[in-house]
Parts: sequence; C-alpha cells; structure tokens
Amino acid sequence: MINENEILNASILIVDDQQANVLLLEEMLRDVGYSCIESTNNPYEVCALHQKNHYDLILLDMQMPGMDGFQVMEALKKAETNGYVPILVITAQPNHKLRALVSGAKDFISKPFDLMEAKSRIHNMLEMRLLYKKLLDHSRSLESLALHDALTGLPNRRLLADRLSLSIAHAHRHNSTMAVMYLDLDGFKEINDTLGHDGGDTLLKMVADRLVAAVRREDTVARISGDEFVIGLSELNHADEVTHLVSKVKQSLSRPYHIQDHDVNMTVSIGVSVYPVHGENVTNLMKSADLALYEAKRTGKNTYRIAA
Repeated sequence: MINENEILNASILIVDDQQANVLLLEEMLRDVGYSCIESTNNPYEVCALHQKNHYDLILLDMQMPGMDGFQVMEALKKAETNGYVPILVITAQPNHKLRALVSGAKDFISKPFDLMEAKSRIHNMLEMRLLYKKLLDHSRSLESLALHDALTGLPNRRLLADRLSLSIAHAHRHNSTMAVMYLDLDGFKEINDTLGHDGGDTLLKMVADRLVAAVRREDTVARISGDEFVIGLSELNHADEVTHLVSKVKQSLSRPYHIQDHDVNMTVSIGVSVYPVHGENVTNLMKSADLALYEAKRTGKNTYRIAA
C-alpha cells in the first residue's frame, strides 16, 4: 500500500501560462503538505522537464497560447516510455473534459477551483500513480528473478539460451564465430562440506565475480546449476582468442580465495565448443561443450578440452 508520506513527497509539475493560477495551486498544495512542487509557464518545456524529472503528477492547463494542453499531452505520450502519462488537466471548458480523458488524461479539475475537490482528485491520482509504479517495479523484479541466478546475480540457463541464440545469429550473419565454455569447479563438494553452505555460497559468488572480470563486456557469464558455469564468447575473430580467454579464466580462478579466515585453493575444468564447427544451435553447442568438460574431468581435472 501507499502511505501518506509517500504521497506528500511525490513530485508534481504545474503547467499554466497564468502565473496567478500557478501561485494558487502551489499555495493549495503546500498547505496540504506537498513538498516537491515545480512549475512552468511555458508549455514547450514540459516534455523536456518530464523526461528529466519523471514527475508523478502533471497538472496541465488546457488553454495556453502557442501550444495548448492537447498538444502537450500528445507530445508527452510520444516521449513516455512506459505508456503511463500522469496528467490531470485543468480546464474551464466543459467540452474539454471528455476530450481530455479520451486523449489520455487520467482526471480533470474544473475552473474555477473547488479546493476540496481539487485536493481529493490530486490525492487520489497520486495514490494510483505511486501504486502503479510499485506494481511496475515489482513486475520488473519478478522478471529479473526469472532470468537471473538468485545467489550470484548472473544470468540463468533461460537467459543464457537467449544470449547464445543472439550470438549465434550474429556470427552467422557476419560469417564469424563464437564459442561456449562449460566450467565445473574441481572439488567443490569437499570445500562446501568443510566450510559449510555459507562458505560455499561465498566461494560461488567470488567465482562469479572473477569470471565476469576475466572475460570481455560482450561475453555472457551464467550460472546454470550448483558449481557449474557457462560462458558465451561472442564475436571471435580467430581460434587463438578462445585459448587465450580459457587460459585467462583458469588463471583468475586459481588464485587463492580468503573465506572465513581461511585461504582456499580452487581449480576448474573447462569444456569448449566452437560455432559452427561443433554445432550450429544452442543445444548442440552446449552438448559438445559438456562432453568436452567430461573429458577434461576424466583426464585429471584442472585443465580444458576443446570438443572433438
């Protein structure tokens, strides 16, 4: 729910070419307790101001010289990225009310003002606006959780598949290559048993940070389960880049980790598949890299193998 302090701290823009009307609205709002109030007499400034400040409410006069309120609303609708324009129109023309609502306004205040009605409409609209923002933030959080690993914040298997698909499409379109690195931490179970789950989780987060730091910005690091990670290497120009990045990753992960007043040593086994040699889609490239990882584990760990 939205509390009263959140409503009173909401950001409000007053748009009216008549300074007397601006002062009246400002006084009314400040008397109620609203604290974040701005105003402009220039309708041409409204879009730029809203893009900069993202107001929770725009009190918009409909009759202004040069650019009327309907034109301002159209400009705001084009500029608003999330589709919600928080406009409460102010008009003395009864026929403007329905037209304004159809044009995208959320509510209206009639001139001359009935102060109690104006206060109620402003309060109610801000409550709905702030509730909408909370629901939008919650929806984005849920979407992020669905695409990212909860422990490390890295992309999960679902987001990884999307990123790999895009990387494959880019490589195909530009007649270039990309690669998949499948990583498994050597002896993680023993370290997890020794340090406990908290220590094991700390180690996994440290590994995730080192992997992200070791690769390029265009690459994708994902955690797909337990101590298994996958790196999608995009836009490779030649095979030497793969071996260089694999060596960089191994070296980064082999440095000691300081956890719970202990220095912990960790190595990693890696399997690598390269597009289009070892597969032309996500499934085949992942399978080839997994088989190469198995071979690296079988031959003594702390090494890497490129798919046959």
